[in-house]
Amino acid sequence: MNEATPSDSVSSGSDTVLPFQLDRLDVRGRVARLDGVIDTILTQHDYPAPISGLLAEATLLTALIGQTMKLRDRFSIQARGKGVVTLLATDYFAPAGEGEPARIRAYAGYDKVAFADSGLEGIALLGEGVMGVTIDQGSGQQPYQGITPLSGASLAECMELYFAQSEQIATRFAVASAFASEPGKESGWRAGGIVIQHLPKASPLMPGGIDRPSGTDSLMSADDVAAMGENADDWATAALKLATVEAHELLGPHVAPDSLLRRLFHEDAPRVYDAQSVEFGCTCEEKALHALLSGYEAATLSDMAENGHIVADCQFCGSHYSFAVEDLVGSERQNP
Repeated sequence: MNEATPSDSVSSGSDTVLPFQLDRLDVRGRVARLDGVIDTILTQHDYPAPISGLLAEATLLTALIGQTMKLRDRFSIQARGKGVVTLLATDYFAPAGEGEPARIRAYAGYDKVAFADSGLEGIALLGEGVMGVTIDQGSGQQPYQGITPLSGASLAECMELYFAQSEQIATRFAVASAFASEPGKESGWRAGGIVIQHLPKASPLMPGGIDRPSGTDSLMSADDVAAMGENADDWATAALKLATVEAHELLGPHVAPDSLLRRLFHEDAPRVYDAQSVEFGCTCEEKALHALLSGYEAATLSDMAENGHIVADCQFCGSHYSFAVEDLVGSERQNP
């Protein structure tokens, strides 16, 4: 941990999440850059640009939030809508060990015919719906689940409302994504963002609440939560400074994360911690799927099969699996 100064460890911040803290303002935060990771996720499915942008935002939020938690297994975001996009699903998997990368994956389900005639972009693609979060700490632990309506002007704003309503933590995001190119390099998707969260000295659950929430659909906003505790002015200062960030600064690569923090919060002496590397990763396994299917009775397997085989595709990584029913039935008999 040290004050934000240029270093090779954070450099351009490609595919990393950098934690930081602003002690004077009682604020913690994260800077995330997803380059090769987000390009892999989006291009392997060949999504249209507006849907890629929406999924990039969801993936970026997942990385920013997942890294803030003492996570042992998985943090997930799912958004379900009644519009052109019916599902956004993202997973952030905790590092397997010290110094190991975190893994992330994401998928979007949408109606191709409806999209072609929609002319929509951003959160409007989802229409009416909800966004849920899941924190899974692994075997033997009950997963935590929370939900918020798709009430904001963006997924980031919806997540801000979720933290205000459900966790009583003032939270603000600045996110950007783009299909970008650099001289001498191949074009590709990039995503970058910052999250800040207020750490009030007094609990926001203390008496002295607000009469009329200022958030969308009469939900409590981050500013409302900050106003309920002490040092609301510190939160306002941090939020105003974050609002000055520009898309090219978030995306990089020419502005390093630590340099960006100094530009935004130079008066507040930001302290940075070790950056967490992130890579694309999927948990689907042929062996695990084979074991799952082998648990079904022969008649059920036959009903599921086509031409004597059961096929399955992973929506996240695109892996294709095919199992002969006779092999599955044989495995079931050997493992009663």
